[in-house]
Amino acid sequence: MTKDLSPKTNLQHLLSIPVIVAALGYFVDIYDLLLFGIVRIPSLKELGLDEEQRSIIGKDILNWQMGGLLIGGILWGVLGDKKGRLSVLFGSILTYSLANIACGFVQDPTTYSLLRFIAGIGLAGELGAGITLVSEILPKELRAIGSSLVAGIGLFGAVVAYFTVQLFDWRNAFFIGGGLGIVLLILRISVFESGMFENLKHHKHIEKGNFFALFTNTDRLKRYLKCIGIGLPTWFVIGILATFSNEFGKALGIAEEIVPGKAIMFCYIGLAVGDLASGFISQWLQSRKKAVLGLIILTIIFSGIFLYGQIKSAEILYIVCLLAGFSIGYWAMFVTIGAEQFGTNLRATAATTVPNMVRGTVILMTSLFNYLKPGLHTINAGAVVGLICFVLAIYSILTIPETHGKDLDYLEK
Repeated sequence: MTKDLSPKTNLQHLLSIPVIVAALGYFVDIYDLLLFGIVRIPSLKELGLDEEQRSIIGKDILNWQMGGLLIGGILWGVLGDKKGRLSVLFGSILTYSLANIACGFVQDPTTYSLLRFIAGIGLAGELGAGITLVSEILPKELRAIGSSLVAGIGLFGAVVAYFTVQLFDWRNAFFIGGGLGIVLLILRISVFESGMFENLKHHKHIEKGNFFALFTNTDRLKRYLKCIGIGLPTWFVIGILATFSNEFGKALGIAEEIVPGKAIMFCYIGLAVGDLASGFISQWLQSRKKAVLGLIILTIIFSGIFLYGQIKSAEILYIVCLLAGFSIGYWAMFVTIGAEQFGTNLRATAATTVPNMVRGTVILMTSLFNYLKPGLHTINAGAVVGLICFVLAIYSILTIPETHGKDLDYLEK
């Protein structure tokens, strides 16, 4: 089934080339994904936009990127099941690397939007294909820990992105991100394909990568929608609370200007630590569902503190971002759940589209947030968006099938 697993120790499994390269790939993915959020204000300011334009156009550019993720998730997910996990890893990284290099030359918001859309398409393939590959090559008792290592290491890409912007200007930060992608592409040559997918290739009669098959069966559709629902709080914290932290800071009456890039960095430091911890928590509890439910409840608590905790200093706000980031540290677990819910012939399609569907909901979140702000004001508008996300997430995690220890060598009929 898989390649030479029996002689290896657990540590050798976890430190194998595919796991390491998947972690480095996610590191570059997160660097590039979060880079616009970090450079949004300085880059749009240099392009000549005033404060109001930076808020409106910045949201639009972010939505274009998230729209690209939505489309790319479907594209790469289908290709991952039809052509292999590695074809996605190669194609997606080349797409977003070239798009990010091009962003370093941008001179107007329209071109900026187009390039972030293309980058979004490329960025959509990295995590799902990497988690699928790692899930299929590791023994079932190590899947949660392996996925946590990939995400935990990868998420520090946001920290590096923040400090890169501090050391260089925003244009060079894009060049560096694109260059890291090209280097990663060379490293990927040494990675081998999943044994499960290799076996599946010989069965020509089995339909692979049919995205619409997720919607033609009631049970599959419910599992798919619940996978998406579980992840909503993660991007509420990142896409609303952290990304628009400067607006929340003003609404809270904080005298010091809040820097969204810094808020995102602290959020991702917490997220990286949380992701590393969540795999071990899941292993300890022998349950994906219990681990994720506990972290969702923790996210509700820290989101409530962020919005209604009467925070009056920038330092405290950043600390709360750090803690909220830790609480959404079930991101890797949520993607692993998405991979484990479906058979080998639909696994990459599900695992790649699910996180990007969640990222795509940021378009709805930001639109609703901006629609509600005039009537409810910033704090309450954010709370309404969060409430919707949390209700859907709790229902989803309570009702989705448990997948801890599940054998993944099966097909969707």
